Amino acid sequence: MSDSSLTDEPDVVDEVAPIGNRLDEAADLLDDEDDDLDEDFDDEPDDGPDPNRVVGALPRGVLEYLARSIVDDPDSVMVEVDDNRRGLMLRLHVAPGDMGRIIGRRGRVAQAIRTVVRAAGAREGVEAIVDIVD
Repeated sequence: MSDSSLTDEPDVVDEVAPIGNRLDEAADLLDDEDDDLDEDFDDEPDDGPDPNRVVGALPRGVLEYLARSIVDDPDSVMVEVDDNRRGLMLRLHVAPGDMGRIIGRRGRVAQAIRTVVRAAGAREGVEAIVDIVD
């Protein structure tokens, strides 16, 4: 390879610098347009929660999923939902033979279920209380 072939090639750094400057300018313009778009959306009033959403659907679904996963007879699992002033009351009904599986030793499984369902309710902004019914 000769030294003349190196000098015949254009200097890449000189070509990239103007492109980089134009990209920076374009990015600045896009940032300015994004700010204008954000301002347009800030003017809309916030009506609160979505009226098409069922309150307590997430904690109910989590409870039903956990219970069906634990018991031997998943078809017997039933969850009743009652919305009262204390929060969302979820009553879990299972087959009598599966009651021990749901409660667990010293109530550890039941407590774990209550904790997970309470966290799912908190994600929706509701207090979820699980009651295991005989």
